[in-house]
Amino acid sequence: MSLTPEAYLRPDIIRQVQRFDLKAKFLMEGFLSGLHGSPFKGFSVEFSEHRKYVRGDDVRTIDFKLWSRTNRYYVKQYEAETNLTGTLVVDVSASMGYAGKPQSLTKLEYATYLAAAMAYLMVHQQDPVGLITCGEKIAGHLKPKSKSSHLLSILRILSETRPAGRTKLADNLHRIAEMIDHRGMVMIFSDLLDDAGEDKVLDGLAHLRYRGHDVILFQIFDAAETQFPFTELMKFEDIEDTKNTLTADPLSVRQAYLQEVQSFLDRYRDECVKRRIDFVPVDTSATFDKALLAYLQMRTRR
Repeated sequence: MSLTPEAYLRPDIIRQVQRFDLKAKFLMEGFLSGLHGSPFKGFSVEFSEHRKYVRGDDVRTIDFKLWSRTNRYYVKQYEAETNLTGTLVVDVSASMGYAGKPQSLTKLEYATYLAAAMAYLMVHQQDPVGLITCGEKIAGHLKPKSKSSHLLSILRILSETRPAGRTKLADNLHRIAEMIDHRGMVMIFSDLLDDAGEDKVLDGLAHLRYRGHDVILFQIFDAAETQFPFTELMKFEDIEDTKNTLTADPLSVRQAYLQEVQSFLDRYRDECVKRRIDFVPVDTSATFDKALLAYLQMRTRR
């Protein structure tokens, strides 16, 4: 399925997401304590307030006069820093090209719809948003901007990207944690099928949290991967390594397979809760608009 970049901005969905504010959870965690509800703050560089120094902050922003009085490190925060900066991280490895049915969206196309809505929502809030695509390595990088034209640049890259290569999400998350200059929101769209294993991917996610980012993890599976509807003897092929095949009777392995999938999802859900990461599992049988709106409503209530 090939779409123009603009086609990923579904007008009916845009009308619905406009009412949500992604800053809510960021405010709760205190990252934007200087922000007082106005989506238009952040266009000046006037002093706003102090906040505690955290590792990774520029030491030049430390207020040493305040340190001499309190013996604690604080940095000066300016209104320009109170905008929420977002980064979309989209897995473009070969496994994201899977679609269980010929006319279904691939996982990458599904991710692009989600990413398009989230990018629009940030630009609508006057907040800058950027894009990083990664497979075996970092494939593309657009630094965050808040212009409408930048939104179309993001969508153009995603619409022209073709899934390829092995998943190296764990390694790339560490690189991304070092690449992003300012604390903000990192939205990850991936099936998480990394041969490095869950522990390594979770380490990468923990690195992002250590850097002070609000992390949202959209875990995307095709419906066939979560439901395993196959009934006849068939050959299964590793989409990222076509030489790796397995012939099996689906009915004899279905129960064990579904248990493994559930264990996989449960592990991520539990570990993300511990790390205060939003874990949003979706499969392509659910219309992406319902999946996204359900998450945004949950985030707003929280």
